[in-house]
Amino acid sequence: MIMPLKEKLKSNKKLKEFILLMVAPKRNPRPRLWVRVFLNRFFHKKGKGSVIRRHSRIDVFPWHRFEVGRWSTIEDFCTVNNGAGDIIIGDRVRVGIGSVLIGPVTIGNGAGLGQHVFISGFNHGYADGSQNSSSQSLDLRPVIIGEESHIGANSVVVAGVKIGKRCQVGAGSVVTKDIPSFSIAVGNPARVIKKYNQEAGVWEKVK
Repeated sequence: MIMPLKEKLKSNKKLKEFILLMVAPKRNPRPRLWVRVFLNRFFHKKGKGSVIRRHSRIDVFPWHRFEVGRWSTIEDFCTVNNGAGDIIIGDRVRVGIGSVLIGPVTIGNGAGLGQHVFISGFNHGYADGSQNSSSQSLDLRPVIIGEESHIGANSVVVAGVKIGKRCQVGAGSVVTKDIPSFSIAVGNPARVIKKYNQEAGVWEKVK
């Protein structure tokens, strides 16, 4: 029953526009109150012990996933938006004050974001220079933050980046490329300056 309904929405432009208008105002891509209060609870998951501070702006829609794992916290003044793709937050994750998550983004268990971190899993398309980029298709490229990795305050992680397990990203960094597991990266653009030698049990400088 679900698949035929999706296909019907795709093929019927007027029906699709009507449904979208019921979910969010045309010029304001934020879910209407009835979606936030009543509808989303049937689609999204919030794990035991997790906390979403009431001053955060959680703009999540039913057509993409929004999941918060057990004992995770989204601090005050954060913005979370899954309009373009899933937002998956693992267990024991802390999203720092004022941070922004725009899907598709996945954050692994035990990871943490400092204050005012910006992560987006898409860019606005601009291939056609004769049109405003806001009217072109989005360039979707998921961001993945590995388990137990920590992103310093005021950092930016751009679309398509994968950060491995147990990485440390210095404050104010702009991460434009993948970072392998057990690495320390800093700067704009961020570069790996140390890697953890698991056999020796020490962090070693990268030449």
